[in-house]
Amino acid sequence: MTSSTGVAASARSARTVRGFWSRPVVRVLGGLLVPLALLAAWQIVSTTGIVPAYRLPPPATVVSAAVEMAATGELWLHIAISIQRVLIGFVIGALVGLAAAAIVGLTRAGDVLLSPTLAAIRAIPSLALVPLLLLWMGIGEDSKVTLIAIGAFFPVFTTVASALRHVDIRLVEMGRSFSLRGWELFRTVQLPSVIPALVSGLRLAMAQSWLFLVAAELIAASMGLGFLLIYSQQTGRVDRIILTILILGLLGALSNAILTLIEKRLLKRWT
Repeated sequence: MTSSTGVAASARSARTVRGFWSRPVVRVLGGLLVPLALLAAWQIVSTTGIVPAYRLPPPATVVSAAVEMAATGELWLHIAISIQRVLIGFVIGALVGLAAAAIVGLTRAGDVLLSPTLAAIRAIPSLALVPLLLLWMGIGEDSKVTLIAIGAFFPVFTTVASALRHVDIRLVEMGRSFSLRGWELFRTVQLPSVIPALVSGLRLAMAQSWLFLVAAELIAASMGLGFLLIYSQQTGRVDRIILTILILGLLGALSNAILTLIEKRLLKRWT
């Protein structure tokens, strides 16, 4: 009796703790604690001289750089161009990745023919592809969007292809009993079954898109956040370098939050 009471009390305590940390206000405030602590540490080390200002300017200097660039419109232009490149490359890469995942995950022939080649391409460092893309496509938007699409392709392909291989065969047989074949079977049975894997792949793909964006813009660009990074380094503007890094972090966090909301809606509808 005493043992059962203790177990029940422990279970109630665990639910209380989980409930506390699941509250929206707690999640928001808790998520701000570490950034605020880092900001305070940054302010202290930069203003007390622990780290020289030419290496780590104080937060106020970075804010001043942001205000200066925003007033001239230069900052917004760099941000808009980078977001456009990421969105186009992300959409193209995700769609192609989903199509390739369907072929590899649902057919033996596709798995045998495509998996080894795609695994080899995936192992190639992204920067190694830049010279070839520049040679083929020039320094325009095509090469940058293509590199970003490659970065977005593999997370979607890998996660969805693996999930499709493990779709419950009973669901597939049930769909076939209703005369569903090919695209209709994939759209109504197999794809909804792998929604969690698909969304996870999309979130990884978005993160990869930002990484590949910086790689593309660091090497061949005259506008964008990656270009702003390398230009600020060449001109010794550490405040602008830090500003650009912070903007990239914020944009990455914002895009991940949007995909998280989409994930909740999809899971609510399909599971």
